[in-house]
Amino acid sequence: MNTRSPILATLTVSVLLFMITPMVLSITAAFLQQYSRGLSGGLTLEWLGHVFSQYGSTVYASILIATSCVIGNALIGVPCAYALARARGRWARSFEEILTLPVAVPGLATGLALILTYGEWRDFRQSYAFILVGHMVFTLPFMVRTVSAAFQRAEIASIEEAARSLGAGFITRFLTVLVPVVLPSIVAGSLMVFTLSIGEFNLTWLLHTPLTRTLPVGLADSYASMRIEIGSAYTLMFFIVVLPLLWLLNVVAHLVQKRYGT
Repeated sequence: MNTRSPILATLTVSVLLFMITPMVLSITAAFLQQYSRGLSGGLTLEWLGHVFSQYGSTVYASILIATSCVIGNALIGVPCAYALARARGRWARSFEEILTLPVAVPGLATGLALILTYGEWRDFRQSYAFILVGHMVFTLPFMVRTVSAAFQRAEIASIEEAARSLGAGFITRFLTVLVPVVLPSIVAGSLMVFTLSIGEFNLTWLLHTPLTRTLPVGLADSYASMRIEIGSAYTLMFFIVVLPLLWLLNVVAHLVQKRYGT
């Protein structure tokens, strides 16, 4: 065991450096006056100011879409997960397979299908709600599968049966007994949905308009049409916005798991 530790430590550090180094270099470029000249060209905050002034709206849009996606998928996905967990028969398995199709199908194909179906609804097509629907279609399977696995546990079925025997109706059992018991799984699914939504690019790129850009789309635009320093500044802004939110969600997930976990 001791002979393996140095090898595992070296491998871990190597992988960590391999992953972090590109991000560090990209972030560093955001503070350079001229990337080609390196530190000798001087440091500046000009690029960060430019990005916040030009793309600040994408921050609020992405957070709003991701948060709405979590709420919408929780309202739809939790009852759906319960139904799948309690269903018996071939139709339930078939429905579950259909539900996971957006994960297997490329995001561009899903986006094209949504445009062909709802593209004629002009106001809807040009709103953030259109992107939200696409994100919900893509992330709903993650919420359903995570929560459904919790509902399928034998102890959950026993708790539900005990509540039923005490005279609790279905709504009472579901909201006051089952949902609190599977709350850690709901939070875990919500964390996954939020992370996928706020970073989703392929689907969003096809669904967005010039007035409905999100963080990943703005990041791609900044790299494609502007200086490398501005693209790097946008990357830094992405980290500034996303990482604290993810850390906060992880803390909430840990607290919920500690309080309600079994």
